[in-house]
Amino acid sequence: MRREQINGDVDLGAGHFQEFEDEYLEALYEINERKPGQLVRNGEIAEYLSVTPASATEMVQRLAKNGFVDYIPYKGVLLTEKGLMHGRVMKRRHRLAEVLLSRIPFEGDVHETACRLEHAFNDDLEACISIMLGNPELDPSGREIPPPSEEVANKISFSGEYVLASNLEIGKSGFIEMIIASPTDLETLSNLGVNQNVEIKRFENGKLVIADQGELSENLAERILLRWYID
Repeated sequence: MRREQINGDVDLGAGHFQEFEDEYLEALYEINERKPGQLVRNGEIAEYLSVTPASATEMVQRLAKNGFVDYIPYKGVLLTEKGLMHGRVMKRRHRLAEVLLSRIPFEGDVHETACRLEHAFNDDLEACISIMLGNPELDPSGREIPPPSEEVANKISFSGEYVLASNLEIGKSGFIEMIIASPTDLETLSNLGVNQNVEIKRFENGKLVIADQGELSENLAERILLRWYID
């Protein structure tokens, strides 16, 4: 979520304004994580997003008009079920983006970049990235990643042929489909004989073995997506 000045008095176009609605709903969802079911005062929202109280009030009124929040003047706002669902989606996409950025050789501001990426997600991309990352439950800071919507959960379940190597069960094996790693980790994996289509299996002792050539660490296994989850 971008904490930057959002001036509600300026006509920024439908696309930009939708992003600002997303920001507010995501902020309210995060506040609700800490204080579930409690009214949130406009001043708290303004401080959280680094906007003026007037801008926060204007946006809250707009969100209330669109059914995302219940607004009680001079008391605060509360997410409706519609607003809660939308905020949960945005927060999930933000935290998934942070996991993705933490696993690739990205040297920029993870939080700021995730704030921008979350608005580019749709259900198909969210499902794809979830599968690619092994359906993580925590973001890099250890915060819980909200569960997917029913639509996205269905898309993920239809892609059961893919599994992160670190999630491979005992007695199962799969073939490398994708590797997401830094140049240093890629060099380490290459020295171990890890390349696309190479088989990885988890043995009864819990160890991951690469095509009977060597053992794969759990840390590196988090960077490898397998296909054909087979016995």
